[in-house]
Amino acid sequence: MKTNAIRIQRFGGPEVLEWTEVVVPDPGEGEARIRHTAVGLNFIDTYHRTGLYPVDLPSGLGSEASGIVEAVGPGVTDIKVGERVVYAGRPADAYSELRNFPAWQLVPVPNGISDEQAAAVFLKGMTAWYLLRRSYHVQKGDVVLLYAAAGGVGSLAAQWATSIGATVIGVVSTQEKADLARANGCEHIIMADDADIPGTVKELTDGEGVAAVYDSVGRDTFFASLDSLRPHGTMVTFGNSSGPVDAFAPAELAKRGSLYVTRPVLFDFVNTRESLLHACDELFEVVANGAVNIHIGQKYALRDAETAHRDLEARKTTGSTILLP
Repeated sequence: MKTNAIRIQRFGGPEVLEWTEVVVPDPGEGEARIRHTAVGLNFIDTYHRTGLYPVDLPSGLGSEASGIVEAVGPGVTDIKVGERVVYAGRPADAYSELRNFPAWQLVPVPNGISDEQAAAVFLKGMTAWYLLRRSYHVQKGDVVLLYAAAGGVGSLAAQWATSIGATVIGVVSTQEKADLARANGCEHIIMADDADIPGTVKELTDGEGVAAVYDSVGRDTFFASLDSLRPHGTMVTFGNSSGPVDAFAPAELAKRGSLYVTRPVLFDFVNTRESLLHACDELFEVVANGAVNIHIGQKYALRDAETAHRDLEARKTTGSTILLP
């Protein structure tokens, strides 16, 4: 079946994104064919595009979408034709009108959540889930530091952590984003150009430091994040918007109070259907009870993915962004 998709033939800037006609075969064993209704834009998409996280070329792009099941292959029993579903996973090919995907990774979209909301929240919400509930298990009374607090993941994580009873210190780059972060529950705001983020954190925590840092920036903030932790605190590094973290000596953790560092990946926490559905239940519960609100800041046509990538990398976006086929 002929359809259209974004493809990359080489690594590079947003200009390598090409709107291309492709052929999608009938779904194979264990697969379902999905007609996309909304596609989630995530910063990891830029890593695949640039080759920071290499993919085999030529390649599709995108790890998250919602849509309607049009057909199922042999052996598929959990998902039915006509069902609304959402997914996050590999291989990256969500920037497409139509695709086949492993059926075990497709999650039914609950009533009351639109396709656009599902695509906007799923991967970012699952990321917030593994950050707050698995990488460091946030407890009531904890103080945590959250970078990019007005972004897609940050907006969700700030709301979720606040609903648990944690105090969130958000790091943002503009006053507009500061206002949004406060609206999402951040009790304190630090501007990204603060020359002494650890010092500001210590002032806000009476000299103690935070229980955990959630750092999506990478190279530029790594040691500032370590210096913001309390003794035995946990550094969760989960992104590289400034580039990958350089090698460091483990002794750096010892001299800062026996710190912990983790570099988690979502798919290590949802590698079975049982674990996937459990995570989704927790995510959809906080959405349903109003603890986490879904904010779609921007919408672009799928064929305009190049523009969306430019805006994302220029930090012009807030909340979640979706691409519409």
